[in-house]
Amino acid sequence: MDELNGKLIACQILITGLIARVANEQRDPLRFLTDFRDEIKAVVNGVNIAGMDSTDRVRAVAQKTVDELFSLMKPLSSD
Repeated sequence: MDELNGKLIACQILITGLIARVANEQRDPLRFLTDFRDEIKAVVNGVNIAGMDSTDRVRAVAQKTVDELFSLMKPLSSD
C-alpha cells in the first residue's frame, strides 16, 4: 500500500508540474488555472464510479485532491 501511495503522490506532483508549465505559457495563467480547475471538478462530479453502494465519500476525496493540487499553484509573484 505504501508503494501505491508513493506512486500516486509522484503522479500528482508530475501532473501539478505539467499544469503549471502549460499555465505559464498562457497569456492569463490565473484564468487558465481557474477554468481548468472548474473543468476537472466537473469531470469528478460526472464520472461513473462502479462497484460501490455509496460513491459520495470517494467523490469527496477526489474533489479534495483536486483542491489540494490547485492550491499548490499560486499566482506569479510581482518580484
